[in-house]
Amino acid sequence: MTTTTGTDWHAWQESWDRQQEWYMPDREERFRVMLDMVEALVGTAPRVLDLACGTGSITGRLLARFPEATSVGVDLDPALLAIAEGTFGGDDRVTLVTADLKDPAWVTRLPYDTFDAVLTATALHWLFTEPLAALYGQVAELVRDGGVFMNADHMIDERTPRINAAERARRHAHMDQAKANGAVDWAEWWQLAAQDPVLAEPTARRFEIYGEHADGDTPSVEWHTRTLRDSGFAEVRPVWRSPSDALVLALK
Repeated sequence: MTTTTGTDWHAWQESWDRQQEWYMPDREERFRVMLDMVEALVGTAPRVLDLACGTGSITGRLLARFPEATSVGVDLDPALLAIAEGTFGGDDRVTLVTADLKDPAWVTRLPYDTFDAVLTATALHWLFTEPLAALYGQVAELVRDGGVFMNADHMIDERTPRINAAERARRHAHMDQAKANGAVDWAEWWQLAAQDPVLAEPTARRFEIYGEHADGDTPSVEWHTRTLRDSGFAEVRPVWRSPSDALVLALK
């Protein structure tokens, strides 16, 4: 990838997407199903909370598909938020909030008390199960009656170790081939960000906050569905699955 100047925010968004797709070739499919279910359950002009929004991957796809939607993105990562701010700055449909989801007071930073939909993807595995369960309780309070929460993430079924190993081996073989063809991985992407004159400082702060990589858990689909029901959602089920990941939908 050619290093950008830091002002070409579209290029940074594209590079983030390509890096994420190296790990998850079906990334767009989960986003499509997520937005299909948003439309089915809360319509085409929802107020959305983009939870652990990163660069705003969900927000960008939401607004492209539903121009009348509004989005509040919340994250702690200063570098990814800088890209989100560069991308969505001036768009009055988007509000970005800096907050730590492990801090119980993060909800006080939000501009609204309730949302039609709370959406997140490939982010909450950075939390251990206890703080994640607490977060689910807070999310349940933020989703209006009839509203939805969706989480697309790594959700491993530990009951099938041979299947898991075979799928992982195949996936990593494809990743190795893509890497040989020039794909940029997570570590290399951050090295490029650190070299950019605009992103260098927020990238340094990002690693002060998280270290090289945050720890967390990848509980099963069953854990997520049970915990969301216990948190107050009326209906919970996966609406998309791959051998290693799932999109769980919870209806208030």
